Amino acid sequence: MAYISQYQYYENSGANPEDANWGSYQYVSLKDIVNNFMLMYQGNHSLVNNEERYKILFHAKRAVQELNYDAFKEIKALELTVNDSVRFILPSDYVNWVRISLFENGVLRPMTENIQLTSAQAYLQDNNLNILFDESGSVLKPEFSPIDVARIKGTKKSIYLNSNSAYNNAEGYCCDGNWFFDFAIGARYGLNTETANANPTFRIDAKAGVINFDSTMSGKSVIVEYVSDGMEGGDNSLITVNKLFEEYVYSYIQYSILDSKLGVQEYVVNRAKKKKSALLRNAKIRISNIHPGRLLMNLRGQNKWIK
Repeated sequence: MAYISQYQYYENSGANPEDANWGSYQYVSLKDIVNNFMLMYQGNHSLVNNEERYKILFHAKRAVQELNYDAFKEIKALELTVNDSVRFILPSDYVNWVRISLFENGVLRPMTENIQLTSAQAYLQDNNLNILFDESGSVLKPEFSPIDVARIKGTKKSIYLNSNSAYNNAEGYCCDGNWFFDFAIGARYGLNTETANANPTFRIDAKAGVINFDSTMSGKSVIVEYVSDGMEGGDNSLITVNKLFEEYVYSYIQYSILDSKLGVQEYVVNRAKKKKSALLRNAKIRISNIHPGRLLMNLRGQNKWIK
């Protein structure tokens, strides 16, 4: 790893962006990982010998991906305004979501995932309900399906306790000053707690690459917190690994090479696997950042009386 001066760290040597090197000391680059492994972990007297660089690079990138999924705890966040079609395009490096929140009046309101179907693909049909095709034999499709149109216009009823609830604005009749309805207005017997939510809802369509919202979200600001695979759009020069996991990555590469090689004794592979698992466990403990002050806060919180 090439060390940089304080001026380079704080001011990026006067270049833009100024914050390019902030926090960089926590990480080691993918290039350094591969170079270090080839210099120190393979050779004539090592378990790994004469491996091509592209193989080591492949296993190093796989280690980074696995770490990003459940160990690094490096969550990305993207804020955008929802358009008129009340959908939000997933970030280009999206793998899985952590939390989706509505940012309104300076407050973050966590949103609930809608368990109902909110979007579907539709085919155009003629008056006899036969599917229509174009000249090439492909099915003709509308821009939005009927269920999408209902969601966008706000006419699709919801099982959630929000403005799209079936009970909201329900028609009734008044008799001697008392109102009567066809629905059990106000009754909550047997209410599913999963749907007892008045906030706007969302549903992720991973195949289409979008997040679908209800009609109340048009023009509102949404923050998506998600995890990526750490591949930085395929630019190897930007891929980094937290130094706490550096030794684990070397062990992952070594195990992966030995496991895919013919003629390697089983006990050697098992030993490499155990070493890899132990290093991952140690790195997770280190990055968990457990401070006595945080533990004390949790212990104090358990002593509260419930009235």
